[in-house]
Amino acid sequence: MTIQTICARDVGQMIQRGQTPTLIDVRTPVEFAEVHAAGAANVPLDRLDVKSLLADRAAGAGPIYVICKSGRRAAKACDAFLAAGYDNVVSIEGGTDAWRAAGLPIVRQTKVISLERQVRIAAGTLVLAGVILAATVHPYFIGLSAFVGAGLVFAGVTNFCGMGLLLARMPWNRQFDQTCSK
Repeated sequence: MTIQTICARDVGQMIQRGQTPTLIDVRTPVEFAEVHAAGAANVPLDRLDVKSLLADRAAGAGPIYVICKSGRRAAKACDAFLAAGYDNVVSIEGGTDAWRAAGLPIVRQTKVISLERQVRIAAGTLVLAGVILAATVHPYFIGLSAFVGAGLVFAGVTNFCGMGLLLARMPWNRQFDQTCSK
């Protein structure tokens, strides 16, 4: 089954007409805390429990609109709904980036360092440390830089970032879990 999509402007027009679409944001709590579409509930993709979410919905409720940063995670969430037999789910094209570009209402809760930036900072620090240690302590430390470089290539090819998953579980990123509605 094909994932239904809608552009952010169309959702904005629904809101202007007085409709209240069910909007879930599947980004991490820290990403959600930084900026999110007004009216969205945070249900991180790694904790999405479709059956539980559907059990809480009234029979005959309208579609569930799913948003993330750019649309990739929203599509994965929609796939999970479809796999559970629920086809009244719609992915918002372009995600929060498109939502902001359309001038739709957003909520900024706190200034945080995005998970993507945290990964870049950590990877850069490890590569730099590997190079410095290889030059000053022992040449085998260059393996640290090679390991991080290989991890970045793997993340780019597979769209799976182990470092990002690890950083998302760090205490400074977990403090935003109270924004999560589920």
